[in-house]
Parts: sequence; structure tokens; C-alpha cells
Amino acid sequence: MSDFVILLLILFLVICLILTVVGFVFYSGLFSEVVIRTGSPPVKNITIAYKFRKGSYKASGAAFMESCSIGPKLSSVGVFYDDPSQTQADQCRYVVGSILCENEEKPDEELQRLYEKFGYKVISFPEVTCAVTSSFPNRCTLSPVCGAYRVYPELQQYIKERCLNAYPFLEICKGDLIHYMCPLENQVDFCVPELLEKKTSDDTEETVEHKDADVTESAAGEPEEKSILVIQEVVEESRDVVEASAPLLESSQPSLGEEEGQSEDGDQGGKGSSESVGSGSSFEELDVEVEEEKEEKKKEVEEEDQTIMDSRSL
Repeated sequence: MSDFVILLLILFLVICLILTVVGFVFYSGLFSEVVIRTGSPPVKNITIAYKFRKGSYKASGAAFMESCSIGPKLSSVGVFYDDPSQTQADQCRYVVGSILCENEEKPDEELQRLYEKFGYKVISFPEVTCAVTSSFPNRCTLSPVCGAYRVYPELQQYIKERCLNAYPFLEICKGDLIHYMCPLENQVDFCVPELLEKKTSDDTEETVEHKDADVTESAAGEPEEKSILVIQEVVEESRDVVEASAPLLESSQPSLGEEEGQSEDGDQGGKGSSESVGSGSSFEELDVEVEEEKEEKKKEVEEEDQTIMDSRSL
């Protein structure tokens, strides 16, 4: 009997645990209806103390806790600039902080100095007349996590279907509600200076990289250009030589033709070969006769000179 009672107690505890978890999930707002609309946002112009961060949005919870620990009575705010589905997690940019004042109010100087002491900066966001908005219950510490899981996909789908230019995503924890809004106007006014400085530095780095790449390509291309110029000069010189030697080639073609004709005649019969041998011997005899005539004329000139010298001596 005692064992049966123990089993009943265990079963009762398990059922109570399950009901507690289910009740807590419902209480956190996980199954709450998400309503997206376009119109006037729930907050006007605000002044916030913030810290700029870069990394996964999952780490923003610790940033919210830090901000709340400094001003536990203030409303928390987060501004998310990048779409995590299109940007790497470690490259996502966002700011987290607390709202110091709203509308025409001025921030508490002591509270502002306290935030600045912990490295926070102060900036004011303007009022917008039109934005994509939604809300989610803020009942426990898990409500922001459940809200991000439920609301952000619905917001992105709503914006995509209607082709809206809504940017950036603001999350404001105020009272028992978490307000989500995406401005449809004056989006640049919601960008902190650090974000603009990052963009400028990234553009500068890209420009420097492009310039270095251009210099490297030009330096690598100079030897190629020089070699091309040398090749062109050699080709032009070879063309000049060919043009200059063209007349000589033309004049040598008839003699080459005659020699070919003579060789063909020599191949056709022995008579042609004998005639060529005879012509060669006749040329040798003419050369000998010319040399003899030159020697005789030389002797005659020497004799005449000798005669003239003898007459002068007499």
C-alpha cells in the first residue's frame, strides 16, 4: 500500500511540474498573438545612453542586463542594424542602452554622468510619423527572448511582402510591454556615429586595397609592356631589312633562273655539258690574252719613259 502511495505522489509531482512549465510558457507570452501594423510608433523622440557593439545578437542579453543594472527604473532600448540572415553573426552591429528621457524632457544630469562613467554615450533619436510596429508581453526575464523568437520573423515577412524600406529594428522594453518598431522615414537619424565611422573606415580600407591592387598590377605589367615594345622594334627592323633586300632578291632571280636552266640543259644531254665546258675554257684563254696585252703595254710605256730620259741627259 505504501508503494502505491509513493507512485501516486511521484505521478502527481510530475504532472504539477509539467503544468508549471506550460503555465510559465503561456505566462511568458510565447503563444501570444503577434499583430503587425503600420502607423504612428508608440514612442516619440527619445534620448538614450548607449554602447555600440559588434557581434552575435545572442550576446545582447548581457548588454541589456548591464544597462538595467545601472538604471533599473529606466526603460531599456536596443537598435539592431544588420539582418542576421544576410550578415555573419560576428559582423552584426547593434547598440544597447537605456532611455534617459522622452519628448521634451531633459535627462537627469547625475544619471547621465553615471552612464558616461561606465563608458556609455548619449544620443537623441527623432520622432517619426510612420513606422512598422508590433508589441509583445513583458512579464518575465524570458519575455524578451520569446518576443525576439516570435516577433522578428513576422516583422521581416511583413516588410518583405509589402516591399517596405523599414530600417533599423528598435526594441524598447517599457513597462509590461516590449515595443518593436522599424522607421519608414529618417532612418539615417537612428544611426549612431560609431556606425557611420565604421562605414567610412571600411570604404577607406577598400579604396586603399583597390589602389594597392592597381599599383601591383601596373608594376607587374611594366615588364610585359617593355618586352612587347622590344618585340615590336625587332619586328620593325626585320621588316626594314626585308624591304631593303627585296630589289637584290628580284635581280638575283633571273640569274638563278639561268642557272636552273643551265642545270636542266645539262641534265637533258651531254651536248649542253660539253658546250658549257668549252665556254669555260674560252673564258680562261681570254683572261690570259688580256694579261699579256697589259704586260706589253706596260713594257712599251717603260721604254718610252727610258727614251725620254736618255734624250734629256744628252
